[in-house]
Amino acid sequence: MKRFYLFGFLLLMAFDTLSQVSFKYAGSQALPVAASMAWLARVFGQPWVYGALIGYIGAFFTWMSLLKHAPIGPAFAASHLEVVSVMLLSIWLFDEPLTLPRVLGASAIVAGIVCLGLAESHQHDVDAQPGAAAS
Repeated sequence: MKRFYLFGFLLLMAFDTLSQVSFKYAGSQALPVAASMAWLARVFGQPWVYGALIGYIGAFFTWMSLLKHAPIGPAFAASHLEVVSVMLLSIWLFDEPLTLPRVLGASAIVAGIVCLGLAESHQHDVDAQPGAAAS
């Protein structure tokens, strides 16, 4: 089951990261914004818009599969790891700076996920002990 969680969350993070990076690329190529059919045609002519759509659809089905088995607290927290992966990819792909607030924010996200995972693991161990249901 741990292998299922690991693969599932890595797949979810990959789909979510694909969506966010695709939107960043599509957004940068959609400028200047105009309320016109020509602008809409330019936006939907970008392959990155479809990468974002594929990412969202893949993330939805992956998330629904994970929710059948994973505990909701750690699962919901872990589903936000794409914030960290997009930040790291944006340094390379978009030349965005790695600032102290970004590092602190990413560290807080990862620390929160680790804490929730450890708490869930501890609760699972307590629940598995004989007589735990009586207390």
